[in-house]
Amino acid sequence: MSNEGKYVIHATIRVDGTVARKDVVGAIFGQTEGLLGEGLQLRKLQRTGRIGHVDVSLNNHKGRVQGSIEVSSSIDQVSTAVIGAALETIDRIGPCKAVIKVKDIENIRSAKRDHVIDRAKQLLLQIVNSASGESKNIIDEVKAVLTLDTEVDFEEMTAGPNVKNSDSIIIVEGRNDVRNLLKFGIKNAIATMGSGIKPQLAELAANKKTVTAFLDGDRGGKLLLMEISGKLGKSLTHVAFAPQSREVEHLEGKVVTKCLGQKEAASKAVSRIQTEIQKDDDKAVGKGKASLEAPDEVKGWAPMMDGLKANHAVIVLEDGTGSDPVGAKALEAALGESDGAQGLVFSGKVTDRIHELASGAGINTVIGKTVGAQSLKLGVQAYSVKDLE
Repeated sequence: MSNEGKYVIHATIRVDGTVARKDVVGAIFGQTEGLLGEGLQLRKLQRTGRIGHVDVSLNNHKGRVQGSIEVSSSIDQVSTAVIGAALETIDRIGPCKAVIKVKDIENIRSAKRDHVIDRAKQLLLQIVNSASGESKNIIDEVKAVLTLDTEVDFEEMTAGPNVKNSDSIIIVEGRNDVRNLLKFGIKNAIATMGSGIKPQLAELAANKKTVTAFLDGDRGGKLLLMEISGKLGKSLTHVAFAPQSREVEHLEGKVVTKCLGQKEAASKAVSRIQTEIQKDDDKAVGKGKASLEAPDEVKGWAPMMDGLKANHAVIVLEDGTGSDPVGAKALEAALGESDGAQGLVFSGKVTDRIHELASGAGINTVIGKTVGAQSLKLGVQAYSVKDLE
């Protein structure tokens, strides 16, 4: 990109209609204006050089447009993640329905650091091949550090030597995390390498009895958990975190043992962390106001409300069909067992508790008989029956 920053937001876009690049750029700046607060206004950030050029690439096929969006950022990782999330709120470009999904946020500095390490290895090996005895001693000493306790390369991911044959694995963020765990005899760790969750990692996890994500004790660790959970699904069985504000690569042996000993079930941890992230984002960008009109897809759920007893709910499944009615007391358990649910129809007032239950189940849209003044909470948009008319 022309204006390189610390991070690059990579997103895909799909539009049901014909639009031009300038329409997409205009929607990005126009529809996020006022959403993120004064400190994160995209136009102002671009004028000051903290947000770079918005690159949009589009392909038109049979009246529909698909493409990619890249936005470079020189602001902090939290603000960059919030901007990425804001892009996904854009649901229309001109008169056309649109869907934007952020694939990943690339850490440019991390990528450069990895390149430096790999290139340094190559250069040192060239010195060895020059037949210098003294240089051979140097490279042997350096390689002893780089390959501490027999780390291996598994599908371009740094891992412990037992990661392939062990019936359990520990997923960490970077190669230094793997190396630190090797110091304490933990040989079944594997690093995501900070460039998205590879399909090979998902395949490996699917064949293991126990898969534990062991992550840094900061917001970055929480965000990585959401990414791992999204890619691995039910293959992820447990989650452990380093102490607050600490990183796995710097933990002492006894702290590593304690953290892994306190790991919790993945479903419980993911629900809790997802709610924490949404609360943090609500504080950063505001809770939003009640929507005036629901999308056509959501309006199509209205018949599920017919005949539904008071304070009962229907879970809208991935294929758009509704579940059997569920009472308020059994709703939390039912949502915990649902897989891929996309919405919730509730015959009552949408309270904070309903927002929390929906958010924990990965649902971002709720229909209720009535809704409070602030309908967007914890990443869940609520609509009243009046919004469906």
